[in-house]
Amino acid sequence: MRKWVLSGILASEETYLSHLEALLLPMKPLKAAATTSQPVLTSQQIETIFFKVPELYEIHKEFYDGLFPRVQQWSHQQRVGDLFQKLASQLGVYRAFVDNYGVAMETAEKCCQANAQFAEISENLRARSNKDAKDSATKNSLENLLYKPVDRVTRSTLVLHDLLKHTPPGHPDHSLLQDALRISQNFLSSINEEITPRRQSMTVKKGEHRQLLKDSFMVELVEGARKLRHIFLFTDLLLCTKLKKQSGGKTQQYDCKWYIPLTDLSFQTVDELEAVPNIPVVPDEELDALKIKISQIKSDIQREKRANKGSKVMERLRKKLSEQESLLLLMSPSMAFRVHSRNGKSYTFLISSDYERAEWRESVREQQKKCFKSFSLTSVELQMLTNSCVKLQTVHHIPLTINKEDDESPGLYGFLNVIVHSATGFKQSSNLYCTLEVDSFGYFVNKAKTRVYRDTTEPNWNEEFEIELEGSQTLRILCYEKCYNKMKITKEDGESADKLMGKGQLQLDPQTLQDRDWQRTVIDMNGIEVKLSVKFTSREFSLKRMPSRKQTGVFGVKIAVVTKRERSKVPYIVRQCVEEIERRGMEEVGIYRVSGVATDIQALKAAFDVNNKDVSVMMSEMDVNAIAGTLKLYFRELPEPLFTDEFYPNFAEGIALSDPVAKESCMLNLLLSLPEANLVTFLFLLDHLKRVAEKETVNKMSLHNLATVFGPTLLRPSEKESKLPANPNQPIAMTDSWSLEVMSQVQVLLYFLQLETIPAPDSKRQSILFSTEV
Repeated sequence: MRKWVLSGILASEETYLSHLEALLLPMKPLKAAATTSQPVLTSQQIETIFFKVPELYEIHKEFYDGLFPRVQQWSHQQRVGDLFQKLASQLGVYRAFVDNYGVAMETAEKCCQANAQFAEISENLRARSNKDAKDSATKNSLENLLYKPVDRVTRSTLVLHDLLKHTPPGHPDHSLLQDALRISQNFLSSINEEITPRRQSMTVKKGEHRQLLKDSFMVELVEGARKLRHIFLFTDLLLCTKLKKQSGGKTQQYDCKWYIPLTDLSFQTVDELEAVPNIPVVPDEELDALKIKISQIKSDIQREKRANKGSKVMERLRKKLSEQESLLLLMSPSMAFRVHSRNGKSYTFLISSDYERAEWRESVREQQKKCFKSFSLTSVELQMLTNSCVKLQTVHHIPLTINKEDDESPGLYGFLNVIVHSATGFKQSSNLYCTLEVDSFGYFVNKAKTRVYRDTTEPNWNEEFEIELEGSQTLRILCYEKCYNKMKITKEDGESADKLMGKGQLQLDPQTLQDRDWQRTVIDMNGIEVKLSVKFTSREFSLKRMPSRKQTGVFGVKIAVVTKRERSKVPYIVRQCVEEIERRGMEEVGIYRVSGVATDIQALKAAFDVNNKDVSVMMSEMDVNAIAGTLKLYFRELPEPLFTDEFYPNFAEGIALSDPVAKESCMLNLLLSLPEANLVTFLFLLDHLKRVAEKETVNKMSLHNLATVFGPTLLRPSEKESKLPANPNQPIAMTDSWSLEVMSQVQVLLYFLQLETIPAPDSKRQSILFSTEV
């Protein structure tokens, strides 16, 4: 893994050096011309525009020349820490570059306006595509190339994070890399705030400045079809653009779709609408099929990388990956965000989280306070504004893995335990609760919700949740006021009537979280502070089934032992949990998907283990999500999966059969071959899950959603059968076969959920299947 990370760094350095070379190329002739009677630029102008570029080139050339032979002659003992430490010690050159950056850009712009020859040069700088392709070069503008060092230095810590992650603590490099990371982080925090505003200003008329405040990719709903758009919020207007298809080395271009002056913009409320456009929701099955394709392509890409095959194969796979990821990004959001113009037109965007919706509303409303008059742009002004977006944009890529640099973190895979302790800073007593979201496959998903703390300005939830992470990089927390009288609220976009009081987020840094200890933190939400504790457990530690070492209790004990002891066909814990959920949890939104409070789940686990007579009373007083969590935990902690280790490979092969008749025969025969306790318990659970899905319109849990939750829980094999890597330091990424295994487990359960009946082939099975005794 260290070698792979370093190989990625070398490739990234090659590209960066080619960008710096492209900047240095015109310097020599420009300097020579400066001493003649017809200079293109003065010596002072050249010095200002290309300030510190030669020094940066020399620093990175020396770093590259030192690293390349060490990676070529690789061994586990190979040291590279000294190179990174030296590179970090030279960050002062970047400080000088960044301090001069604004003046350099301003000088370059003035020189382009004054000298057509320099304007031509600055738009046609060529950088080599890679080291071997001597004739292959891509066209770049001076402005884009001058921004490369700024972009480079802001991502310097990511490289070191990844390298440290795969460097054992006892390795001689470890302390050197930690030192380099500390220097980089200190440097970065000192300049980060200065960088962002530098590129966002754009002159409109003399004395006026139109500035870019915010931009991002969004999905627009146009006559029922989903369209990918790039949205730009300026100081006086909202602009919606479409990225033109690029061809033949042309630079990026945008088409304007529409714009609204901020004085004319409002957020539409559902009550004002005569007809709310229907949001076409893509079935979960389709989204999951896309995820399977993406996982398979990523797996293929990793295999090709290891095999070092030709670039044409890689290019084709990357193109396929880009297509599938773009499609997933287009299909996944389903939350409406509507904007309305005074001229009567309305536009609908689809986003994945209340967080983004609130962020955009806040930004627009804040800026509207400073806007007082309406206006319209001429077609020339609109064209100029749209053209400027290429230079002004801060979000350069659709958020896909294909667009990630090799030195970017792939995110975390495993389980994140979060304790939401308390919150302060509320102005008046309210009924308050929080929700937790994490990103997965490029969009955010709601994962947990605290109970409502009534009539307080200082809620003390102290609730723990376990959240599964799939390539996640960010945890978001949203704080709401519960509104019980919904008639009083005018709802925007058909959203929840509850009022969003604050929002904040926490970057999930692998370096900080990898020691598996609790980390306490405070999230600031504009005056509201929420106290959290987080703890991360990677998949290889969290998903182990432990062999049964006890005969008492029910958790972690073989199911046959429990049913024999209880003289029942289905364990008491399963019957009790199902009964309670069917009594009051069938209409709970996200039942089985939304995490229950971990402390409640542990209390129920302890009560069932000691056969506490008051367990039914305890359950009646607990949140129904905790009961659902207890049931899932029981199946997860079985020493052997319900579908057994013996039959697991056969189920995985059976679900992959393409002939439906053969598949049905194979799957049913396998199911009916399970031990009696396993089979009857599964059929009992299966009937329950089907009844839950019948309430899908209310609880939002389709058969597919339930299969996603329960598939790995019921099928994941024991450690000896698992395909997890033997090396605990090896990360499990979405590209590994593990993810495809999980998808297969989901498909197996979904298959049985979708079967209308499960016939019994013999009288022995018949007595089991149709026995009313439970």
